[in-house]
Amino acid sequence: MKIHISLIFIPLLVLGACVEVDSSVSKEPVVKLPDSIVEMAAPNQDLASVRVREDGCLWYRYAGPVETTMLPLRTKDGRPICTKVAS
Repeated sequence: MKIHISLIFIPLLVLGACVEVDSSVSKEPVVKLPDSIVEMAAPNQDLASVRVREDGCLWYRYAGPVETTMLPLRTKDGRPICTKVAS
């Protein structure tokens, strides 16, 4: 009987592993960027999905070939774009 029960649970575990989990969903709201930040941002970044995180830096949603994740928004010379955090 133990063998038959395990034959039922193994496929369930395998199917459960196929569920896609989007961990890149953030609690922060999407912000509208001022023109000055749009001009300084490097190309090939999704400026429509920018959020301000707890650290005060701007992050955007990157949809790669394997996964979707949040990355820091960077200037053309590679520096992260951050704001001052209100204390």
